[in-house]
Amino acid sequence: MQSIEEFLVSGVFAFMLIFTRLGTAMMIMPGIGDSFVPNNIRLMMVLSMSFVLTPVMMGFMPEQVPAFPVLFSLIIMEFVIGFFVGSMARIFMMALDVAGMLISTTSGLANAQVFNPTLATQGSITGAFLSVTGVVLLFATNLHHMLIYGLVESYHMFPVGAVPDSGSMAQLITRAISSSFLIGFQIAIPFIVVALMLYIGMGVLSRLMPQVQVFILALPVQIMLSLLTLSLVVSAAMLFWLTKFEEGMTFFLMQGG
Repeated sequence: MQSIEEFLVSGVFAFMLIFTRLGTAMMIMPGIGDSFVPNNIRLMMVLSMSFVLTPVMMGFMPEQVPAFPVLFSLIIMEFVIGFFVGSMARIFMMALDVAGMLISTTSGLANAQVFNPTLATQGSITGAFLSVTGVVLLFATNLHHMLIYGLVESYHMFPVGAVPDSGSMAQLITRAISSSFLIGFQIAIPFIVVALMLYIGMGVLSRLMPQVQVFILALPVQIMLSLLTLSLVVSAAMLFWLTKFEEGMTFFLMQGG
């Protein structure tokens, strides 16, 4: 039976490891880790989650508190694992920014750069709109619960004290990046088709009427057609992305099951 002192020491040790993994992941995850969320709010959420999960995750922690060099290495590994889990969720979120950049390029709006709050950097106006909409839908559909559940399940995939398999981690990240780019391209396919048809029409018109500056005249038409297409397909595109996001995170969690 543990004494109170041993219980407190082991509890603080477990809390440090859990806080490191959860804190690193939640600072990167979409929604919670976005730049528009204040740092003190994110810190309080990580602290509260760590306090709640510490009694639950005590079984995954080492029984004895190791020496300082081993403890330092454990903290570093927990930081790497948390960064990996948070990055997986962020990569699937980047599909919307890829789609927005492709849509802006085919719509003639590529030069209209605005601040994207989800990435904390300049981005296309369509990408910012889709990214913010995606964050809203994540919370509206309770998919953020899956992200938190993924953090808990990560202890099955990456036990505390075990050295992560860097090859498998790199392979998962590579597959996630390729899938994210493919999802963004699939969302932008209607706009690519519309732009292609418009360019074909402009090319034919320029051959029939060489004296008319068709490219200058067609730019407002291109923007109007793109906005009309966006209004028609935005709901289907966001539902498609939500489905792919859930499938991608479910596949990631099943790897740990």
